[in-house]
Amino acid sequence: MGRRISLEEGLGILEEGIVKAKMILDGYPTNALFTAAEYMKYYETMLLATKLRELQNDSRLVSMMNLNTIMWNGAALHSFESYFMDAALVLPSLQDKNDASLLIELTNMWAKYKVMAKCLGGFFLYLDRHEKIDASLNDASVRCFHDLVFNAHYHKFHDAAILLINQDRSKNSIDRDLLNNAMAFFVEIGGGKNTNYYDNLEKAILADAANYYSRLASEWLARNSSVDYIKKAEWCLDNELQRVSQYLHQTTVKKLLQVVQWHLMDQTASQLIERQKLENVDATTYQELLSGCANMNLGDETSASPSQQCPMSQ
Repeated sequence: MGRRISLEEGLGILEEGIVKAKMILDGYPTNALFTAAEYMKYYETMLLATKLRELQNDSRLVSMMNLNTIMWNGAALHSFESYFMDAALVLPSLQDKNDASLLIELTNMWAKYKVMAKCLGGFFLYLDRHEKIDASLNDASVRCFHDLVFNAHYHKFHDAAILLINQDRSKNSIDRDLLNNAMAFFVEIGGGKNTNYYDNLEKAILADAANYYSRLASEWLARNSSVDYIKKAEWCLDNELQRVSQYLHQTTVKKLLQVVQWHLMDQTASQLIERQKLENVDATTYQELLSGCANMNLGDETSASPSQQCPMSQ
């Protein structure tokens, strides 16, 4: 498209591309929506439109094409919404869902949204590379999803992730790939902001685990010998490692296992020693069991498989 175009024609061509790109949110693949020639047409239309200097003061051009003013200006975020995301399509699909179904819908929508944003980013690539802007096109698209979708359901997303981790710990069947995708989403949605949502989620995961294993330690101490208690604690540490390594960041895995070890072993050490003396357990055997727990490599994913029978039936 080397010819000069009018404002009316340019707006029409770009609107056509934007409408088709939004269909990605409905599940249409990009190769079914755009040919290479069509994609280039939208890019060249934006390129030519930005060079029509005499049209830059037209309010319609500002609303559609002057992304330097609109898309990267926080005060005009609704203009970004209008062209980069149809919130009416996204929010209702999340409104009545909870737990795993909510995270499934969220991660699917986020994946499609990123494809749509990348597609539209190709149309506006010239501006992204050559105009002076406050944030990149990618950062702006993340901010849009954050402000329009994530903020509306943040606590539901957060609670759903915690619930699935607890269900996994309780040996309920869950989709660990879904949790892995959800963790990635919490990292990505930060988008360079000061708030790190994954860090906030991590704190909640650690606090929840601390409460769980503190209660478990009290229950086990009430009805198990010192030897049986240590065997169960070692099994729990290994089982926790094998599970959470599949969906949490490795740094979080290490912190979590330190929490588990603290509540199951460190805080109960004096009580276990007293019980061992009362039970007249062989000191060598007892120390070997303690050393096994204390020397576990909490970040080593090659530990014994959790498919071994859990010694918790007593």
